[in-house]
Amino acid sequence: MISAVKRIAVLTSGGDAPGMNAAVRAVYRACVTFGIECLGIYRGWNGLINSEVKRLDRHDVSHIINRGGTILYSARSKEFMTEEGQQKAVATCKLFGIDGIVAIGGDGTFRGALALSKYGIPVIGIPGTIDNDISSTGYTIGFDTAANTAIECIDKLRDTMQSHERCSVVEVMGRNAGYLAMYVGIAVGATAVLVPEESIDFDRDVIEKIRNARLNGFTHYMIVVAEGAANGAYEVAQKIRDSLGLDPRVTILGHIQRGGSPTARDRVTATRMGYYAVKALVDGKSNRVVCVRSGDMMDIDIEEALGMTKTLYPLDSETLHAMTCSST
Repeated sequence: MISAVKRIAVLTSGGDAPGMNAAVRAVYRACVTFGIECLGIYRGWNGLINSEVKRLDRHDVSHIINRGGTILYSARSKEFMTEEGQQKAVATCKLFGIDGIVAIGGDGTFRGALALSKYGIPVIGIPGTIDNDISSTGYTIGFDTAANTAIECIDKLRDTMQSHERCSVVEVMGRNAGYLAMYVGIAVGATAVLVPEESIDFDRDVIEKIRNARLNGFTHYMIVVAEGAANGAYEVAQKIRDSLGLDPRVTILGHIQRGGSPTARDRVTATRMGYYAVKALVDGKSNRVVCVRSGDMMDIDIEEALGMTKTLYPLDSETLHAMTCSST
């Protein structure tokens, strides 16, 4: 059977995530498998508006599976969210003969894909964000690498905090999603973890945990805070200072969590998603998001995906409290 799809373009948009390059590589290799030409759109939806499009070849994707960031670059585009910007993007698709687009990114990327699909351009989304906050999928590209980066940093930080018997408050990324903070906090055995999804009783969730740790003989304490929780790490540190007389040290891990060579999990997941996305376009699908559920690949409608709400289950507040109450 000969596919009606002759030319597929791939882009990365929003915040970069380790594994995006692996997904781009997989899209290219899948296109080769199906006898389809693969184009790269540079700088996300903004690049589509401005016709920043290039034919990809094997040299472009060679040895990028191990590289962090994205070779296609990424940019946010307010213009694309206007009708005029979308019309420019459609014109670019017509100019280059693009039969379908694979868009790698988060919710904002998928909203752009949804807008473009309404003009008849087939689009498949691949979830790529270190926040792991895409409701339709159990896993997003970049989460595992970001978590391991944060864990490595906190383990090193703990060495010096222990030596000086200090309290450390570490802020990890995640905007309004606490999945990264929760995962990292449990992995490093934090004294307390604060996430935006759970209501916070500061005395119960932080102060008493530090007191209990001190009564158990510990003289150093690790508090992990999601950037969207409790007004941030500096305010958490100030409250600890006011309540206990300690002098906490604040560390903002920031964008270091987005960089670095992707882990095996991110490389393999990105590769599977990239192939699946191209296969979906070949099969005539559009307006879909690739998802991982219980290890299996599937796809759902973008509008349905954007309308879903993700909870912290199974890493719920009860588990979090149990795993961080003793500072061991």
